[in-house]
Amino acid sequence: MLVDRFAGVWSVDRAILDARARLEGHLVGTAQFEPTDDGALAYVETGVLTFGGDVRPAGRRLLLRDAGGRAVDVLFADGRPFYRFDLVDDRWAGEHACGEDTYSVAGHFLGADRFEEVWHAVGPRKDYRLTTAYRRSAP
Repeated sequence: MLVDRFAGVWSVDRAILDARARLEGHLVGTAQFEPTDDGALAYVETGVLTFGGDVRPAGRRLLLRDAGGRAVDVLFADGRPFYRFDLVDDRWAGEHACGEDTYSVAGHFLGADRFEEVWHAVGPRKDYRLTTAYRRSAP
């Protein structure tokens, strides 16, 4: 299955640049892609976020599901659609509209045990970039 490429535990190192607020931040943590009973991968991220003078725990949950061919559907943890991407030559891109704001992502594998994603959110309420490096943890 296509989503198996992501299976496992990964370290997460995310740089945050909020152009509108003129703030920089950082998240360090782990991401676990765990198989579910229905063939999807549950993405569970936990970490520590440093942003705007605050330091606090942070996390998120998503689901990745093969959508046929090279396509992968990414869903919110409750099953609502988030975005779809095609994994072609170890690269992918996707987009999610949220009201008047648009979130776009571009990612690529840097080998079997590393990948990077860059998110850019723009619109009347958003202007930030998230650059995340993932490294597969040793078994």
